[in-house]
Amino acid sequence: MTEETHPMDIDGAAQTNSFSANPDKGKTVILAGNPSHGGKASLWVEKYRPQSLDDVAAHRDIVDTIDKLTTENRLPHLLLYGPPGTGKTSTILAVARKLYGPQYHNMILELNASDDRGIDVVRQQIQDFASTQSLSFGVKPSVKLVLLDEADAMTKDAQFALRRVIEKYTKSTRFALICNHVNKIIPALQSRCTRFRFAPLDAVHVTERLKHVINAERLDVQDSGLSALVRLSNGDMRKALNILQSTHMASQQITEEAVYLCTGNPLPKDIEQISYWLLNEQYSESFKRINDMKTRKGLALVDIVREVTMFVFKIKMPPAVRVQLVNDLADIEYRLSFGCNDKLQLGSVVASFTRARSALVAAAA
Repeated sequence: MTEETHPMDIDGAAQTNSFSANPDKGKTVILAGNPSHGGKASLWVEKYRPQSLDDVAAHRDIVDTIDKLTTENRLPHLLLYGPPGTGKTSTILAVARKLYGPQYHNMILELNASDDRGIDVVRQQIQDFASTQSLSFGVKPSVKLVLLDEADAMTKDAQFALRRVIEKYTKSTRFALICNHVNKIIPALQSRCTRFRFAPLDAVHVTERLKHVINAERLDVQDSGLSALVRLSNGDMRKALNILQSTHMASQQITEEAVYLCTGNPLPKDIEQISYWLLNEQYSESFKRINDMKTRKGLALVDIVREVTMFVFKIKMPPAVRVQLVNDLADIEYRLSFGCNDKLQLGSVVASFTRARSALVAAAA
């Protein structure tokens, strides 16, 4: 597979030369991921994308199942769903490389959410690709592969039209649907595919992959900085690599503070301070101090609410008080998502904690 110079065409992103500096390297990401300081800058998300099924960081049960089906030439139609950055597209790309080798670009049709994927595309472009005879130099002609990334963005009419296309050309073509929300895929399509759910990555797998990138790029990363990267990624490998690269561009040494400052998230010590004010200060004083910190450090109230909500679960309090407080914070976050005034919602946050404190005092009495 040494001829692959643009393995990420499938994502529809701008072409990067992440492998052009080392064209004689092998197919695995470990070999291709060595840093090249003289070449063109590339996104680490693409540079360190797994190139084979063995390189996929997690979900070994799913990967091994798909690998076995591919090896035995019994690959079904696939429906891969789960949160972003969990390896869905990387897995199906690795399957395509294993099936077709260097000529896999000629054997797959990829349509992303950025493409027009209405009913006309299904009837014309997809059907034309599926109906043509595949060229193969092996004993048996290879089945072609149609990748529909972000399939949950397809219209309902297009999904209904796709049902018949899948049935009609199943002998020569396999369909792989990738989406974040499986409930947006019509049941008729779900029943025609083998479903695999890609859960958010464990912290162990994210840490292991980040350490590989850190060693390959020779970065100066402290343990606290690595923990902050894993914490902020929330199981999204793509997000973790983007944060790592942007923090490296802003600071030579990657520490916890550098990571939080780069992403704009409030530091844990700031959240502890805010929580202390909310639980101990009077309404007006608490409001003033939090508003001053928010303005001085450029913090978003929605980030503060999310972090404080997590902090509430660590505090010992009666279940009824905790339920009411978390429910109030959820309503505030919902209102903030619609662009409500920050100062009014900050007042609501302080008011929620004031009511919780009153309930705590009453429960203690």
